[in-house]
Amino acid sequence: MRSGGHEGNLAEKPIKTISGARYGPQGSNHSPRPRSALGAGRIIPFPRRLTSISQIIDGWRSNAILFVVTLVELIVLFPLTTTFTIADWIYLSQNVLVLGISLTRRRPVAQDQSWPASLAVAISYIYPYAQVIYLNWREGYVVWPAGGTALVTLSAFLSLTALISIGKLFGVRPAMRGLAIKGPYRLVRHPMYLAYFLADIGYQLQEWNVGTVLIAAAGWASLVYRIFAEERMLSRHPDWVAYVGRVRHRLIPGLW
Repeated sequence: MRSGGHEGNLAEKPIKTISGARYGPQGSNHSPRPRSALGAGRIIPFPRRLTSISQIIDGWRSNAILFVVTLVELIVLFPLTTTFTIADWIYLSQNVLVLGISLTRRRPVAQDQSWPASLAVAISYIYPYAQVIYLNWREGYVVWPAGGTALVTLSAFLSLTALISIGKLFGVRPAMRGLAIKGPYRLVRHPMYLAYFLADIGYQLQEWNVGTVLIAAAGWASLVYRIFAEERMLSRHPDWVAYVGRVRHRLIPGLW
């Protein structure tokens, strides 16, 4: 819902951003999942900077935005879900969990506020809904509904497990709040994004057309960008190098 560098004297330096660089439930067969973004889990102590009033306000504002966006998604998507599957209930619980996290999460030590990162975040939020809209406009082809449902359910469990592991480290923009090393983060460095990819494949198996494939490809490109952007931020954590040494793959065990 997701780095080994050296910061120096953290009390004297202002928060920096790095140039360049999710959340999800679905309703019926085509309902998209709210994206919860960023990859990090068990809290490893990390030096905190002195906080200015403006930084506190910025932190409250970002938390408020996350809370409002999540609440709006719940309000909009809940009535549209005519039949709740296991995956739907899991995604619903994720969004409720995100509401709580948005009220209690820690302020980032550093955050990427560049326009490429903002664009990638926006695309990754929009593309699931864009697929639903396109399928309502142009009918797709059904490939393997049962297999698609199985993948979507698996991705929902993985996404929830990753979100629980992240806890208060959860965020949307690439940021440095801490380092996740437990749960699925022991297998790959970005398990929540892996869940998104699995869900997208599952939805394509349920129903697809050329338009949904192109939209999903754009969404995947934004997710890959966010992976690299997040790792640039996480590289500031003193334990990042050791973590990368233990968990060598970003997304697919044994491949990448």
